[in-house]
Amino acid sequence: MGNRAGFSSRWIAAFSVLAILAGCAGRPEGVLIPTATQASGASKVDVLVATTRQSSQTPGVLFSGERGKEPQVTEIAVSIPPDKAREVGQVQWPSKLPANPAKEFATLSVTPVEAGAARSWVRSHLPKSRRVLVFVHGFNNRYEDAVYRFAQIVHDSKADAAPVLFTWPSRGSIFAYNYDKESTNYSRDALEMMLRRLAQEPGVGEITVMAHSMGSWLTVEALRQMAIRDGRVAPKIQNVILASPDLDVDVFSRQLAEIGEKRPHFTLFVSQDDRALSLSRRISGNVDRLGQVDPTVEPYRSEFEKAGIVVLDLTKLKTGDGLNHGKFAESPEVVKLLGNRLIAGQTVTDSDVGLGEHLGAVALGAAQTVGSAASVAVSTPIAIFDPVTRRNYRDQVDRFGNSVGNAVATSVGQ
Repeated sequence: MGNRAGFSSRWIAAFSVLAILAGCAGRPEGVLIPTATQASGASKVDVLVATTRQSSQTPGVLFSGERGKEPQVTEIAVSIPPDKAREVGQVQWPSKLPANPAKEFATLSVTPVEAGAARSWVRSHLPKSRRVLVFVHGFNNRYEDAVYRFAQIVHDSKADAAPVLFTWPSRGSIFAYNYDKESTNYSRDALEMMLRRLAQEPGVGEITVMAHSMGSWLTVEALRQMAIRDGRVAPKIQNVILASPDLDVDVFSRQLAEIGEKRPHFTLFVSQDDRALSLSRRISGNVDRLGQVDPTVEPYRSEFEKAGIVVLDLTKLKTGDGLNHGKFAESPEVVKLLGNRLIAGQTVTDSDVGLGEHLGAVALGAAQTVGSAASVAVSTPIAIFDPVTRRNYRDQVDRFGNSVGNAVATSVGQ
């Protein structure tokens, strides 16, 4: 009976996750039909979108979840409602069409782009930093899901970069996990080629690649292919951010080894309460998913340090995401970190102060007074594990005694 009850409870939990994953079914279809209406105070985000999806004949859908024969490129302008009408970290989906730009995201223009013209778009949208931000979405994403989510990230993070989205053939169905996974494999060459062309563009100074969930597998595979083909990853690809990576930890270790020592700087967002990755783990042979590991325990702590990977543990951070799978985009604190440092090409290990204290203060409202760094290390919703932060923690620990020191050592390592 005990085993049967345990089996039932696991399936109930799995179906609960599926119910949340299916929660977007009520959105109107065709949100990418351009509207001529603009709202006072609304912002505009221009995104270059490359896809391996098949074209759709449905107005306002543009591309389906099926696989296209050749990559296609489109420029899309998205209107984001005034700040007073929205919460940072949220996509305000239209309740009906046409959208109300004063309160909801809306599409302003959709322009097909020829391959040669894509380079011109990049050159014309490069900021003074000469940086490009490439985003690769995750499982269960329709084309419009990826476009609006990326526009939200670009706007809310105030990213100083030309925004380029790579969207692969996801059917946008909770029951299409294996199809989506094979679609990432189908898209590896196209993503590798796009990244190579961006790196070869003389005006581009550096590239940050950010991937979410299953898109992390696609991203790391494309970089691995590039390293094998060219002997190394293109030097302009300097930063890779993997948010909630749906990646087998053993496979990731092998991918890193094959990419080699001359690789970009990697930053991971992980959360042990990620319910989507719990389901993925069950589907994938019960092997740990990279986005759900505890970075304070072995062997992960030592392996991350040895590889020079910065890990941001968002487990205690609370957002409105019922699956705890999209915290990187929905938390105002994390979105600000993305724009202020990570997308801007700065690694948290570059800080002379360390960001553990700073983010703890942001998330908690104020830094602790007695033993501030030590207290934040134990209780902060955003725990950052990098050499500078650990060094600052050690200095604080030395001041406040062995009892505090033992607690901190347990949380952040010696």
